[in-house]
Amino acid sequence: MISKKVIKLTFIVTFLYVFQMFGQQNIFKGDPDKSFENARKMAFNQQRKQAQDTLQFILTKYPDYQDVRSFLATTYSWDGDYIKARKEFAAILNKDSKRKDTWIAAIKNELWGDTPYIALEMSNKALEIFTADSEILFLKAKAQEKTSNTQEALGTIQLVLNKNPADQNAIDYKINLNNLLSQNTIGINSSVDFYSKTFDPMQYHTLKYARQTKYGSIIAKVNFNRRFNENGMQYEVDMYPKISKGLYAYANLGFSNSFLFPDIRYGAELYKSLPKSFEVSLGFRSLKYTTTTNIYTGSIGWYKGNSYFSFRPYLTPGDKGMSKSGTFTYRYYGSDADNYIGISTGIGFSPENNQYNISGTIAPIINLKSQKINLSYYFSSDNKQNAWGTQFGLTHQEMSFDQGNYFWIYSLSLIWDLKFK
Repeated sequence: MISKKVIKLTFIVTFLYVFQMFGQQNIFKGDPDKSFENARKMAFNQQRKQAQDTLQFILTKYPDYQDVRSFLATTYSWDGDYIKARKEFAAILNKDSKRKDTWIAAIKNELWGDTPYIALEMSNKALEIFTADSEILFLKAKAQEKTSNTQEALGTIQLVLNKNPADQNAIDYKINLNNLLSQNTIGINSSVDFYSKTFDPMQYHTLKYARQTKYGSIIAKVNFNRRFNENGMQYEVDMYPKISKGLYAYANLGFSNSFLFPDIRYGAELYKSLPKSFEVSLGFRSLKYTTTTNIYTGSIGWYKGNSYFSFRPYLTPGDKGMSKSGTFTYRYYGSDADNYIGISTGIGFSPENNQYNISGTIAPIINLKSQKINLSYYFSSDNKQNAWGTQFGLTHQEMSFDQGNYFWIYSLSLIWDLKFK
């Protein structure tokens, strides 16, 4: 009879043998260079997980194959696994701090992971090893900008340009930083409407001053209109206060003693960013003529690459029921928000959009029919300090005093803004 001691010993030996065999099967065997090349191909061919499995497998046999570990960390960073990437980059740099490419990838990982203070600290450490290196200085400037040290970032990028004045990336980034530091803007907007019948041309001019602050932007405007052979002025303030990340507001207040404008206009709106590059808002506008007209509005916007789509409805209660109108807008952006082409179309009459086509005596009439289309083109100078724009609009609108009959309105606008520190 087999003793319990023999059975127990046999079990232990069998377990150790199986464990050893299992361990041997999970140790890489093969050509690490060829497997690394295959893993790179998979990573760039939408097979990221398979590539990472292969890279990890290579490291079981060759843990000091730093190019493999660095590329593994980079794939983690691409996937948004910034903590995993940080761990792998740190393991490499602890063994070999002279790998400049690894420093650069590690700093980028922190910038992408929204940890700019860590990126700034790493940039300073890297510059102790690679003194005045242009690539690392560029990343340091990025980190300084993201930590709200824009002026310091400008000084850092100037060091890059001192070494290589023809560095186009540095030139473009310096322009961008100067633009961010230019927190003041003055601008002029001049428009004219030509009517197919009944009315003489009408003019609209705005002089504005805008100031960017850490709490949001504020815009003071003086509006001058010439309509119905009369002149009028309005004083207006727009504010865009920041509330929290992804949440901001719009507030407006205006005064006038001319019948060409509301006596008082005011409004507010709340904007919220949503996942998938969506943004929604909800608000109101109020126009006080002889009576007060309230307009309820909102918007839904979507950013897709360089494109922006937006729809804004207007609901205006009145004695004859609820007036409904809406505007759809599409913009295609170039290098930044000051460079784009756009088109907007709308149906329905809203005193918010059509207030310049009416007078105070007919402001309560809100159930007019109207269709419109507007084309726009905006562009800026190379240094981003000057921005220009032009718009052309075509409106088919029902006459307020002869409902059922229409006229055409041809609109032309010219805009100029100057930014300065």
